Amino acid sequence: MSTAAQTSAAPVSASRIAIASFIGTAIEFYDFYLYGTAAALVFGHQFFPTFSPLAGTLAAFATFGVGFIARPVGAVVFGHFGDRIGRKAMLVASLLVMGTGTVAIGALPTYSAIGIGAPILLVLCRFLQGFGLGGEWGGAVLLATEYAPRNRRGLWSSFPQMGPAIGFIIAGAAFLVLGRTMSQESFDDWGWRIPFLASSLLIVIGYYIRMKIAETPVFERAMAEHDKAKVPIVEVLRRQPKTLFLSTCAFILAHTLFYTITTFSLSYGTTVLELDKNMLLICAMISALVMGLATPLLATWSDRIGRRRVCLGAAVLAVVWAFPLFALVNTGNPVLIALAMAVGMIAFAALFAPMGAFLPELFATRYRYTGASIAYNASGVIGGGVSPILATQLIAATGSSLPVSGYVAGIAVICAVCVWFLRETRGNELE
Repeated sequence: MSTAAQTSAAPVSASRIAIASFIGTAIEFYDFYLYGTAAALVFGHQFFPTFSPLAGTLAAFATFGVGFIARPVGAVVFGHFGDRIGRKAMLVASLLVMGTGTVAIGALPTYSAIGIGAPILLVLCRFLQGFGLGGEWGGAVLLATEYAPRNRRGLWSSFPQMGPAIGFIIAGAAFLVLGRTMSQESFDDWGWRIPFLASSLLIVIGYYIRMKIAETPVFERAMAEHDKAKVPIVEVLRRQPKTLFLSTCAFILAHTLFYTITTFSLSYGTTVLELDKNMLLICAMISALVMGLATPLLATWSDRIGRRRVCLGAAVLAVVWAFPLFALVNTGNPVLIALAMAVGMIAFAALFAPMGAFLPELFATRYRYTGASIAYNASGVIGGGVSPILATQLIAATGSSLPVSGYVAGIAVICAVCVWFLRETRGNELE
């Protein structure tokens, strides 16, 4: 990092950057995962009651996928303005957009109240959620990465990368507490709304914290030198199309692992294996905790041995663990299920942890917000949006989890190939 950048960044403490980048992603991923959990447990019969249980689950996951389709759109829009007017403003805006969609879901009437209008409104709110999250991740990791010392960018970028683990744990805990403190009838009727409405309080906290952070020194220097992209998305596609393609395909695995374990497994376990939903939620929360603890360690490791090596290790572990994952889940044993999910989430963390620094380092400052955001969010369309739907259909068609394991392993192989052709970025200058 340049001397000017370091001087500018010096008065800003690492703890303040950590909190500001972490709190937003924790809140926004809490919002996003609320929907995933509700889609697996509630939305099928609340918004698609005329469908069979399987069709209702597929329809709920389809609306879940809408959020992933919206994320690249949000990445382009927020990335455009983030590269032209600043990271901070877009971080605040993405938080408010995401929060609006989440709170609105908590207030939606169901199918029994307004008929077909209910799932239509649900899709619109889900799109708003995805649109906001599309701008969140890129801004959060840039806030951490562009402030970080060059030899510790992996570690600093892990601050926002720990947000998803906390967000999922809080979301899971909310549904777990509600499931244990009220009847199934009350939960289905109105209890599921509480976590969505409670998001409004978290958003206020996140807004306050982010308003206290200054613009990143790397971006300020670029603006001082008039190094501003007129249309960032055009420059990304013209100057670094190969990097954008490879990085997008490489990180499909991250979304596939996370949503297969935390979303699809809940649906598979409750509907196919007929396991207790609270037990599965606890197992998923344990695995998310393991992921959160592993993230800064693996990110620090990427500072030492390189981003590519850690990401390649993640792909290898995913191939090896794809089949034991569901074999252990199929036992119905809580300890083995927690082990299956935890190891899978370690594979996820090994890819996700370095990604916070890897993706920003791959793109130039003038269109970094756009490039990193598109790669991350476009990979989520397949990994997070398509994977739960495809996995559900594979189970329904074959009656076996083996095709799902094969799918995960195949995605892992694609990841390894793409990471192999990406350049190592550890230690590179950001400017």
